[in-house]
Amino acid sequence: MAEQSMPLRARQEFDPGLTQRYTGRLRRVINKDGSFNVRKRGVGWRETGVFLHLLNSGWLWFLTQAWMAYVVLNLGFAGVYYAIGVESLTGADRSTPLDSFLSAFFFSVQTFTTVGYGHVSPKGMLTSTVASFEAMMGLLSFAIGTGLVYARFSRPSAKLAFSEKMVVAPFNDGRALMFRIANRRPNVLMESEATAILMTVDKAGEHKRKYQPLKLDRERILFLPLTWTIVHSIDESSPLWGLDTEQLESLQAEFLILIKVFDDTFGQPVHARYSYTWDEIEWGRKFEQVFTVNADGDLELDLSDLGKTMPA
Repeated sequence: MAEQSMPLRARQEFDPGLTQRYTGRLRRVINKDGSFNVRKRGVGWRETGVFLHLLNSGWLWFLTQAWMAYVVLNLGFAGVYYAIGVESLTGADRSTPLDSFLSAFFFSVQTFTTVGYGHVSPKGMLTSTVASFEAMMGLLSFAIGTGLVYARFSRPSAKLAFSEKMVVAPFNDGRALMFRIANRRPNVLMESEATAILMTVDKAGEHKRKYQPLKLDRERILFLPLTWTIVHSIDESSPLWGLDTEQLESLQAEFLILIKVFDDTFGQPVHARYSYTWDEIEWGRKFEQVFTVNADGDLELDLSDLGKTMPA
């Protein structure tokens, strides 16, 4: 009896994990800071993670939050001491209500930080109990703060500079789409790998995203001390073949970029994400050279010129 062949499953279209079906018009898939344009709802504060929030926030916002938490905690304990009665704090200034509260506040600061100058001390069981609890809270808070600061300093991250625009320039008797990256930091980056994906929107029927990997002329380089111009040749096999600005606009085209490098300082791979939309392409232009050789024979790289272009 002849074997019956099983029907082949339809080949699933490529999806990098950003979904194909959606409703409405999106600004972009990947924001300029590398974050994804996704806002989560229905998530509790436990799932959000205070530690992750403090770890990922900027330094200015992190220090501001730390200072605000420090002040609020001490104000809270000062209120407790004031409610108990400032007379339970030996050596406190009770000339006016404001002086009494300030004495309670600065006693709280000294207790919270375990400094304890000694000119003000608790008197009575209740005040001593509150002070001992505050001292424990201070030790725990500074332990958590120290861990956060260490984690922020020790966490490896890529600080790559991307050219503000892509260009379509002559390349090997044809044309190519190009963008440029460089390392902002003085550390050594090695084994750099690049992935580029073209995202377009099919408006026939329901809105549907389509993702097409772009073949790069060089997907990997060993060292990244200067700049790396990443090139996609626009030939007959390219998804960009025959497309112009108007067509890319109608397709809501966005180019999704993923860079993976090995950080020699931390001994770990790090990643950077970026994206370009259709209106961030300059046609018929090429990048200017951004490095020169000085009198001592050293290469000098000017990152402020990374995105400068000139007629091709």
